[in-house]
Amino acid sequence: MSCDHLCVVLVEPKGAGNIGSVARVMKNFGFGELRLVQPRASHLGAEARNMAVSAIDILERAKVYENLALALSDRNLALGTTRRFGKYREELLSPAEAGATVAALAKTARAAIVFGPEDTGLKTEDLDLCQYCVTIPTHADLPSMNLAQAVAVCLYEASLKFSSPVEDKARGKRPALGKNLEAMFVQMRQVLLEVGFLNPQNPEHLVRAFRRMLARQGLTEHEVQILRGLWDKISWLHRGKGAS
Repeated sequence: MSCDHLCVVLVEPKGAGNIGSVARVMKNFGFGELRLVQPRASHLGAEARNMAVSAIDILERAKVYENLALALSDRNLALGTTRRFGKYREELLSPAEAGATVAALAKTARAAIVFGPEDTGLKTEDLDLCQYCVTIPTHADLPSMNLAQAVAVCLYEASLKFSSPVEDKARGKRPALGKNLEAMFVQMRQVLLEVGFLNPQNPEHLVRAFRRMLARQGLTEHEVQILRGLWDKISWLHRGKGAS
């Protein structure tokens, strides 16, 4: 099974050496597409190239994006990594479970695994754009891993799953693109605020609950369009009621 459909996304990486090391790890396990979101270091300079060794081609092909939403716009599935547990970081997958999830959708979905800045990790707003959260179990004395090490663990597990027969969970249905799924969620938020369902002081609390419920269903483009039609209808009915 090919690894071509899975890309690695680094959000605001601050170390050029780390970017180069990630490229090397990617090539170790057969992955070739690297995406960078607002990098704080050059991925084409000497430090990155020295650490990449024989994976300089990955650095040279890497694409740079203004924000994470754009980096994920053509992906059908996104998995965000985190070492933190909390209210909006529940039902975390292990790297092995994440690899199995991606491999099971390999025939129909293009996926991304997202890693945050070395010093802070991904923000909750970043994880909102991901359907799943992934965590690497580590010792409590030093839970945070080096960026390239974390990428290596996740890609190793993914490569194992890609080399083994897996059930096609998508059953031939392609999940919606990230940009279309996100547009639906933006519309949903606007309509639910409009009808008074969301608390305007803290709308994200329920919005994130809806994201968790819907995003993990692997909604198809057709299903996303149905939901957008639903939000349109609710908005139209609400405006008509107000006019009367």
